[in-house]
Formats: sequence, structure tokens, C-alpha cells
Amino acid sequence: MNTFHEGDLSNTSFLVTGGGGFIGSHIAAYLLQHGAKKVRVLDNMVNGFETNLAILKQYPAFEFIQGDIRDAAVCNQACEGIDYVSHQAALGSVPRSIIEPIYFNEVNVGGFVNMLKAAVDNGVKQFVYASSSSVYGDEPTLPKVESKIGNCLSPYAATKKTNELYAQIFADVYGLKIMGFRYFNIFGPRQDPDGAYAAVIPLFVKGMMKQLPVYINGDGEQTRDFTYVDNAVQINVKGMLTKNEAALNKVYNVAVGENFSVNYLYQICKDSLQSNWEATYREPRVGDIRNSLADISAAQQLLGYQPTKRFEDGLKETITFFKNKYSEAE
Repeated sequence: MNTFHEGDLSNTSFLVTGGGGFIGSHIAAYLLQHGAKKVRVLDNMVNGFETNLAILKQYPAFEFIQGDIRDAAVCNQACEGIDYVSHQAALGSVPRSIIEPIYFNEVNVGGFVNMLKAAVDNGVKQFVYASSSSVYGDEPTLPKVESKIGNCLSPYAATKKTNELYAQIFADVYGLKIMGFRYFNIFGPRQDPDGAYAAVIPLFVKGMMKQLPVYINGDGEQTRDFTYVDNAVQINVKGMLTKNEAALNKVYNVAVGENFSVNYLYQICKDSLQSNWEATYREPRVGDIRNSLADISAAQQLLGYQPTKRFEDGLKETITFFKNKYSEAE
């Protein structure tokens, strides 16, 4: 495993919200594996999994609070005695946000503000949070640079843009040391393969292995900057622990800086699984952008971020993980 920090973590306490989920559990696992004094997870387990918590429970430094970020008292309790916060708890999914905008606002905005206030009140040293590439909206420029964003195309995107506005306020008014990460299509092991809004890669693998219908929205030529989860772990660890004052109070693209089409992704999955299972094409999804590609130079320069795993390598590991999972389930 790559190491993304310097120094000893044995006197340092961390809080990872949403740590029962996909990205959060990877961040928590990294911190535990590297000897953190305490890694506390706050999760209401709506998007979290007991299997992810089981990985973390192996470590004596792990603590778990089952609670909701919409509850300010719970957020305050979670931040007590904490040095650094990685805030990953949120509702994802553009289509779901179009159906449930009020729920998304309550969790992603209301919950976020609760966490910011709790961090300030408990003297948290640094706070990092998950934003999204969806904030770029209809801004057509490629690659995406942090300073140029367009109009949001979904309630989900609006919640993430609002988070960035609140982060700025809490930095300016309350002096919170903070930074946000605009994730570009994070994928990897432990991503949720089930449910109505499952991620595309586990859906493809599951569909091919079980010969279930697999859908591609639009013509499949839309491109994404697919980013392996280790790269998200790296930026969170470096963001929490950086001593570079110039890096604070900013948002960063978290990606690889390369994009691939959904059709190409599907073909690699087919080749890896030696499958001839064909996808069904359907109407493009409302709120989706056509092409996505990140400029990652700001994160490289200010945080020393360097993607450790590119698309094809990460995809091989991810396919192997899900292939084993579905083989065992049979």
C-alpha cells in the first residue's frame, strides 16, 4: 500500500463521517492501518455497510457512532476530542436528487452546516469534505479547472455547490481551516453494486456475470475521468495533514486527468470477464454532463497529489474484487 503522509499518527484523532460507505471506509481503513490514535466513524448506515465496518472493527483505535448528520447534537458529540475531520457523509446520485430534492438538501446542506459548526465548536484543526465534479454543470471547457464553473444541472449539484459556499463562509467568518474535493467518478472495491442508483462498474460486472440486463445511457460515447478510490484516500489524507497554509480554503479536482468513454469501459469489463454479454442502450439521463475531464494541477502543486493508480490498473483490481464477490455468492 502507498503511504500518503509523513510522520507518526499515534497521537492524532480523526473523524470520518460516512465511514461505513464506499470512500469513507477506505479513508478510515488507511488511517487505522497507519496507526492513528483514534479513528471515529459517524454513519447512519443508510448508505453504509456492516461489511465495511467489519474491516475497521479489527483495529482497537476504531470507534463507531451510529447517528445522522442532520442531528446537530450528534455532530457535536462526534467532533469531541477530534483533531481532523474528513466529511464524506452525503446522499449521492443525480437522478435520485431530482426525485427527492428536499431530502438531499436536508442531508447534504443541513448536515454539512451541522458538521462545520461542530468542528468549529470543538476546535478541530483541519476539515476536508467531499464536493463533486457535478458543480461544473453546463460549463463546457475541458479540462475542468476549479475557477470556472457553470450552472448546476441537478439538485445534487446544487447541494455540493452550496457546500462550497458554506465552506468559504466558515473559513472567513469562523477561521476554520478547510478544503473541498471535487470527486470525478470515483470507483473501486466495496462500491455499492445493488439498489436503484448503483455505480456503473459493479453494475456492469454483476450484469455480465449473472447475465442480467445491463444498460448504457445514451450512445455510450460520453466520457468520464474515472478515478480509482486510492486517489481519493490520498487527497483526503494529504488535505487533512498538510502544513501548507496556501493550500487551505480551496477546492480541488480529484481525478487522474484522463478520460474514457463508457463504451470503452464496458469493453474492458467484457474482455476481463471473457464475456460476450451485450449492453442495452437507452435514453440519456437527465442532468448528466456529456464529457468530463479534470485539470489536477492545483492539487499537484499545493498538496503534492499524484494519482498512484490509473484507470486500467484500478479497473482490473475492481473487476477482480466484484468477480470474487459474485463467485462466492453463488
